[in-house]
Amino acid sequence: LHPRRPLSQSATMSMMMKKQVAPAAVSRRSTVVVQARRTVAKPSKGSTPDSLWYGPDRPLYLGALSGEPPSYLTGEFPGDYGWDSAGLSADPETFAAYRETEVIHARWAMLGALGCVTPEILAKYNGVSFGESVWFKAGAQIFSEGGLDYLGNPNLVHAQSILAILAVQVILMGQAEAFRAAGFVTPGGFGEDLDKLYPGGEYFDPLGLADDPDTFAELKVKEIKNGRLAMFSMFGFYVQAIVTGKGPIDNWATHVADPNTANAFAYATKFTPTA
Repeated sequence: LHPRRPLSQSATMSMMMKKQVAPAAVSRRSTVVVQARRTVAKPSKGSTPDSLWYGPDRPLYLGALSGEPPSYLTGEFPGDYGWDSAGLSADPETFAAYRETEVIHARWAMLGALGCVTPEILAKYNGVSFGESVWFKAGAQIFSEGGLDYLGNPNLVHAQSILAILAVQVILMGQAEAFRAAGFVTPGGFGEDLDKLYPGGEYFDPLGLADDPDTFAELKVKEIKNGRLAMFSMFGFYVQAIVTGKGPIDNWATHVADPNTANAFAYATKFTPTA
């Protein structure tokens, strides 16, 4: 047997370095595993919505007969069915302006359509007294001696001056629209990060309906589809008022009672132009 020789200084240093390298390698492997798990996190709110109403495979306005949509209609925005035969949205700035205008008009139309039919429904089927429930006649009550009572209740809003009503509406609505057009930004810095069309947040979405990005994308589509229908409805209300002199609910009830006689075709055939 040979006596164990003492290790040299270089050999001792080599063994110490090997012992230190091994744990470091293990720690690197564990770090790589953690990083790999982080890559499968939930997508952020800015990700593309996973919905059939968006993207190149979205439904088009004529289905399979629609052909190829214009190159600038990529399905990025809600309500894009690939139809722009006049090329009105070919310019990106014009496209953005038209989108903003359409959404704002759609929201007003939904409110307007609801406001037109609700008083007439309550008066006709629930016996609520409004004085005048037909939408295009109700405003004239402000010129009467007793003025105009909102919802037929003098304790709510008792309007007697058309000038005061106009001034209040112009001031309030004008300020609200200017606030929105400016991006909801105030001198105090409020609203700097809010979107002009979909501001959201605790003030504009207190129920948190749009917290989930995919749900938010679906709600945008539902809003613009119902808004477009409401704009056509308001146009129909205008035409009905001119042709029949009645409100939409009265016209609907008359049509349901006798659909073969009370319909648009019957009114069109009775139209006689005058000199």
